[in-house]
Amino acid sequence: MKVFHHPIHVAHEPDFFLVRGIPTASADQPERVDRLLAGVARVGLGVEQPPDFGTEPVAAVHTARYLDFLRDAHREWMTLLGPKAGEVVANIHPSRDPVGYPSGVVGRAGWHMADTACPIGPDTHRAALASANSAVSAAAAVAGGDRFAYGLCRPSGHHAFADMAGGFCFLNNAAIAAQWLRDHFDRVAMLDIDVHHGNGTQDIFYRRSDVLTISIHRDPTDYYPFFWGYGDQAGVDDGEGCNLNLPLAEGSGDPEFLSAVDVARERIRAFGAGVVVIALGLDAAEDDPLQGLRVTTPGFARIGRAIAELDVPTVFVQEGGYLCDALTDNLASFLTGVMSV
Repeated sequence: MKVFHHPIHVAHEPDFFLVRGIPTASADQPERVDRLLAGVARVGLGVEQPPDFGTEPVAAVHTARYLDFLRDAHREWMTLLGPKAGEVVANIHPSRDPVGYPSGVVGRAGWHMADTACPIGPDTHRAALASANSAVSAAAAVAGGDRFAYGLCRPSGHHAFADMAGGFCFLNNAAIAAQWLRDHFDRVAMLDIDVHHGNGTQDIFYRRSDVLTISIHRDPTDYYPFFWGYGDQAGVDDGEGCNLNLPLAEGSGDPEFLSAVDVARERIRAFGAGVVVIALGLDAAEDDPLQGLRVTTPGFARIGRAIAELDVPTVFVQEGGYLCDALTDNLASFLTGVMSV
């Protein structure tokens, strides 16, 4: 299995994070990648730095004015506020229809940032592009004949919409990989196993029938992202029936999660996918600081094996998984499960 990762991710070091109205340190710290890399090394895999694919893959998923905003926002923020400027954090979020598109960076921040969990720093744009390149590199490896490939992406991506950042995410790496793979496969399936619903991914493909989107996650009625991830959100127009949400009750563990994986596998087989993209969140772990679900370290091996048993070329794109002693173990366990088939 090829593994792709870019070290520029460390330049994105978000500070601001709001939890129930209280500012606190962001859970998305660069150190978590060190622990993921240790998991990769433990199973004997090397790491390659991804090439630069340019803007075409990201522009196939994200709107031009959003990409312009992401590139320019921090520079404009500094121009507006001077030396006291920190990260770009929106303080207004409009209802979208019908409203006008503002010209100033404060208004555009509200338009293009879904929440306060995606502050933009001086190097966020560069890190996000490198993260997307890791995902596309993994997709290219699989399109070239590899059975599996892993993009160790940071920042994560599955909460990013076509024109909005959100939830630590700026460019939707998994969606970018899936869209890139459509040039090589007629039907692409995406399975998101992060503890949070992949709301950005759902929205990007919600009206399409050529990409199946499935998400296994904690019930969003009282958990981020709150408004997306419900079982009755099944797609619309051409995409009707091509989105499947499998929410799990708080504290669900290995049996419940693996049962949901079985349901997802049945749908993927029925869809006839030629390739699968896995949004690999490890934050469903029992030891993860976000404490949403309770998947064990051996459980991740079983999940990895179940996915590999689909016997379809598969791209793994890293999403969540936060600082805890078990993070290295959980990735190593998952990868071991995948490679055991």
